[in-house]
Amino acid sequence: THSMRLDPTHAFAYYGRADAYSSKRDYDSAIADFTQAIRLDPKYAEAYFGRGLAYQQKGQRAAAERDFAQAKKLGYDP
Repeated sequence: THSMRLDPTHAFAYYGRADAYSSKRDYDSAIADFTQAIRLDPKYAEAYFGRGLAYQQKGQRAAAERDFAQAKKLGYDP
């Protein structure tokens, strides 16, 4: 909703759930939650990287590469 304020703690919760979805190979749900984490905290480099991995698993190479590049730009180096 529009009333939800941007809050990195909410972003972390979405990231955690996205990570759980990824481990269950539910990549569509993972991507949705990583995207929500990024929406709440646009500098959340780990969320970009996680979403990139999920895209990679789905064979969406271009989307994965964009997210990996953004994660790196934000300082994430796995």
